[in-house]
Amino acid sequence: DGDQMAVHVPLSPKAVNEAYELMLASKNLLKPADGEPIVGPSKDMVLGVYYLTMEKDGKKGEGRRFADINEVELAHSLGQLELHTKIKLLVNTYFDEDNKRYLDEEPRRQLIDTTVGRALFNRILPEKMHFVNLLLDKNNLQDLVAKCYATIGQSETTDVVDEIKNIGFQYATKSGTTIAVADITVPKIKETIVSRTEEEVADLERQYQRGLLTEQEQTDRTIQLWQNARKELEVEVKNGLDPDGNLRVMAMSGATKGGFTPIAQLAGMRGLMADPAGRIIPLPIRSNFREGLRALEYFISTHGARKGLADTALRTADAGYLTRRLCDVAQDVIINATECGTEDGLWVRRSDDVAGQQFHERIQGRHSAENVTNPVTGEILVAKNEEITDEIAIAINNSEIKKIFVRSPLVCSLDRGICAMCYGRDLGRGEIVVMGTAVGIISAQSIGEPGTQLTLRTFHTGGVAHGGDITSGLPRVEEIFEARKKPKGEAVVSEIDGNCEILRNEDGKVSIKIVNSQLLTDEYIIPNGWKINVEDADEVDSGAVIATRGTNQTTAENEGKVHRNDRSILVSREHYEEEIYDIPSNARLLVVEGQKVKAGDSITEGSQNPHRILRILGREACELYLLTEVQQVYRSQGQNIHDKHFEVIIRKMLLRTQVVRAGDSELLPGEFIDRYTLQQINSDLISNDKEPAAGVPMLLGITKASLATDSFLSASSFQHTIRVLAGAAIESKIDPLTGLKENVIIGKLIPAGTGYASHQHIPEAIEDSSILEETLEEFVIGDTELQESSKSDK
Repeated sequence: DGDQMAVHVPLSPKAVNEAYELMLASKNLLKPADGEPIVGPSKDMVLGVYYLTMEKDGKKGEGRRFADINEVELAHSLGQLELHTKIKLLVNTYFDEDNKRYLDEEPRRQLIDTTVGRALFNRILPEKMHFVNLLLDKNNLQDLVAKCYATIGQSETTDVVDEIKNIGFQYATKSGTTIAVADITVPKIKETIVSRTEEEVADLERQYQRGLLTEQEQTDRTIQLWQNARKELEVEVKNGLDPDGNLRVMAMSGATKGGFTPIAQLAGMRGLMADPAGRIIPLPIRSNFREGLRALEYFISTHGARKGLADTALRTADAGYLTRRLCDVAQDVIINATECGTEDGLWVRRSDDVAGQQFHERIQGRHSAENVTNPVTGEILVAKNEEITDEIAIAINNSEIKKIFVRSPLVCSLDRGICAMCYGRDLGRGEIVVMGTAVGIISAQSIGEPGTQLTLRTFHTGGVAHGGDITSGLPRVEEIFEARKKPKGEAVVSEIDGNCEILRNEDGKVSIKIVNSQLLTDEYIIPNGWKINVEDADEVDSGAVIATRGTNQTTAENEGKVHRNDRSILVSREHYEEEIYDIPSNARLLVVEGQKVKAGDSITEGSQNPHRILRILGREACELYLLTEVQQVYRSQGQNIHDKHFEVIIRKMLLRTQVVRAGDSELLPGEFIDRYTLQQINSDLISNDKEPAAGVPMLLGITKASLATDSFLSASSFQHTIRVLAGAAIESKIDPLTGLKENVIIGKLIPAGTGYASHQHIPEAIEDSSILEETLEEFVIGDTELQESSKSDK
């Protein structure tokens, strides 16, 4: 189709070296997004290894004992054993019966139950990885590669992965796995399930005709019935397959895309389809591919196929644009110091795990911001500022600890870039991140790359149950990162603590009244010898004199009603506040009459507005909300991305503060300024006994944050070029050239990776002009001496 590509050839010795050290495939075995191996076997290789490690009863030579793998191989090649025969084998193994590695890293000599195929598979593994006695499907193979990397390192793992590929292809060929129409067995119970569901649907239709159901309820329930029927059939198909048959082996091994779903469509029923607008058509496709589709069924199923193709084309462009914006906002986040010295940290709580996250996955590779002790034994599991290794993380996970205080990119106090301690482990290399790593770009690409796999649809599920459209997939990610002021399907949120009252007016419109009333009491202890000036049940104003002694007096801090005890006076006042919120007609309430709510709690279902969370609950709550919401989208689509990548982006979104009071500084109210710059200005003001400036934290979307960067070159190359350049010229701005883009634009090496060192120490030397003058003087004096000496030589 006429596509063209540019080929970059590394020519200079430095470029060649970089290609060998950094770009070579064998140096990139781990995925920077989550630290998992990126080079796991797939498709036919998985099928071959799965077939090789299967076990079957009653095969030739079952129960024989062997002293080592060589004997097994010999007996197998002589035809005395089959590949799936169960045998007993004497081996040195590093793994216990549950396939957990022995903690002392010493092998045990044991007679184990295994199969011929598994013995042959262990031939290709290094000594330290023996003895893998498992049925190896795709997931187990991935785990094996990860264990290899952790145990024997990078260079040997590349060889192991290659060997797995070879043996996988070899046995996939030998297995002769193939597929024929006869392999697909349609469950006999199918007719029963379909006709039963049809009766139930007809019953719903009768209820609708009698006015017992609304049209929406009837549609929803019909859809639910057909979905249940399809699931029931899927289970029947799964149970009805020949356990050693080709179809089941393909699906179980993980060699095929989608596991059992395609097989359920081959042998069960296709089920419900969506129309072009994304609504589910309540008329299911009752046939499967084995029986063939009727003309109408075929026609209904074409909607989905076309929409899928159109979606893919649009999604690629959208995901590409998201990646570009993320790269732009985070391009100047580089590891600039080993330690920033912050005492701050981030609470990682078990209760915040979203969509199948594990507590230990979220904390491993980070540094602890405090000593973590086991609540039962009292032993210190990890000291402050120490790395939480995988072993420690699992120990913490197995203990009773509910939350842990860790370092995070969100709390790093460097004003440029972030420090290695706050970032933690470089997931692509499996060790602590090195100076000059461009972690911002890594985060942007880790988040943007799976973007094409996220769904693009806004599911329209109608009805009261969900309240309008639920934005999911890519548009939701964009909504979060752009920090939209009005997210789709926004929830109503309480701004105060209090109790709920549900109000309904004549039109049936609902509103919620939150009432917070409490009795507050101030107590004043009156010493002996003082004269009390008030009586019981008096009403006093703020500042009223309660008791006196000579010229000394005690005054009431707040107005209220007096209650006299022996030598103490209580002044009580009622604190009352209320808020009323109108509830949209299609929203679903989350509260009941009389329920207590806290400020920031949702009253209705839907997405919260992050700006409101920032205003009511503060920065940390806002950071946590953004993180959990975006993780929810990626996790629900099966994309695992480490929290720290999102934290790098969220840090940039919440970096700015808006000045509200200038104090004695030179700032202007309403001006946007970096949070850390403001802290620096304020600490200088306080040390000189001046009034500090005050600001409120601001949340900027990634596009706005990119344009608000210190570098006008970077901002102008992103969007609104003329406006940015004109603004920079009017302010006579200086570009500090700290990011990647601005250096590329002017043709300098980027201040990251191998170019990191060349960018260090230059600004300091030039700022201190006295050094420069001394150097020049030396140079001039030296030069004249040289001339004198050369004359005398002559």
